[in-house]
Amino acid sequence: MKSVKNIQKITKAMKMVAASKLRAIQTKTENSRGLWQPFTALLGDLPSADVKKNVVVTISSDKGLCGGINSTSVKISKGLHKLNSGPEKETKYVILGEKAKAQLVRDSKKDIELIITELQKNPLNYTQVSVLADEILKNVEYDALRIVFNKFQSVVSFVPTVSTVLSPEIVEREAESGGKLGDLDSYEVEGGETKGEILQNLAEFQFSCTMFNAVLENACSEQGARMSAMDSSSRNAGDMLDRLTLTYNRSRSIFYHLCMLSW
Repeated sequence: MKSVKNIQKITKAMKMVAASKLRAIQTKTENSRGLWQPFTALLGDLPSADVKKNVVVTISSDKGLCGGINSTSVKISKGLHKLNSGPEKETKYVILGEKAKAQLVRDSKKDIELIITELQKNPLNYTQVSVLADEILKNVEYDALRIVFNKFQSVVSFVPTVSTVLSPEIVEREAESGGKLGDLDSYEVEGGETKGEILQNLAEFQFSCTMFNAVLENACSEQGARMSAMDSSSRNAGDMLDRLTLTYNRSRSIFYHLCMLSW
């Protein structure tokens, strides 16, 4: 009974800590959505783009006790890997977070290009994430970056999401083919930069903005899921404590009657 009471105190404290962290990060997350939305309007989000070099960027947490959000991200990442693999295709992983690392290293170690952990050791900001995005772009060759994360909706609800960022060459190819990006040619370009240079800058900026939003959304989902998990654990501990108390009282009553009879 004493052990269960101690566990209940811990889970209640963890729920309060998660609630405090969620409040601190939720406003920042909602504001970050305005960064990537203009890129979606301009360049679109083409998950069905058929390319040779795919990189799946899997975002997860460094700590556990937050339900199944990390398992969901890993499951979707494996599905994308399988879907975009083939004789003439190559799919690699970039992993953010200890939990995805632990799951993917077991059966996909040869396909992992880069692992980044302890992302939330310091408060998240755009500068920090843009440095990480630059590190990824320097070390990984890609035609399409497929960012897997959990989009925050409410404390009890998150949606597994995939955002696609295409390389400048693929964007130019898609624009020339007259597909969804065909309208890019209708824009006037001012300054001395060529179309290729502009697309390069746009692709890099789009990736850093999308990454920033994805990391915040996933952090929000993590704290919401942890709140829910700890609340459930506290209630389960309370139910177990009630059952143990009932058993204890019954045993004590039986022991008392046996003592009286022997007396």
